[in-house]
Amino acid sequence: MPNSWLISDTHLDHKNIIRYCNRPFPTTKIMNNTIIHLWYDTVMPKDTVYFLGDLSMGNTRQWLNQLPGEIVFIKGNHDQGVPTIASKVLPTELGDIFLVHNPYDASDWPGWAIHGHVHNRRPFIDFNQKRINVSVEVIGYKPVNLDIILDIIKRGCS
Repeated sequence: MPNSWLISDTHLDHKNIIRYCNRPFPTTKIMNNTIIHLWYDTVMPKDTVYFLGDLSMGNTRQWLNQLPGEIVFIKGNHDQGVPTIASKVLPTELGDIFLVHNPYDASDWPGWAIHGHVHNRRPFIDFNQKRINVSVEVIGYKPVNLDIILDIIKRGCS
């Protein structure tokens, strides 16, 4: 049975992101290879990946063509030249969840929102604000399973 995954802000080919976000990589080549390898180890071809923006600073289409999974691409502030959507409402067993790149664009959303954009900002799940940050620095540089997120929310809200 296919899985659903979430990830944001890989910033492949972005040399300065290593310094800006204190990423543990000496070069962009090692960063790119690590993130891609973790993606391949996690996502199967029939899985769905909700990518919440800022895939790369280079040729985004080239990277998208290399990655397994059916990618639902939500536009980040650095994405150019690929088909994207601004946001998505994802129906789940816990109700609708808003998927968006920038959490500030979900300020009027009363329920749970999953986002990227804020990189190292923790926590991963903010139960008070009902926000989940799937920026790669917070989730270990690999996609996180939607079912795991839903289970954490269920346990935390009970």
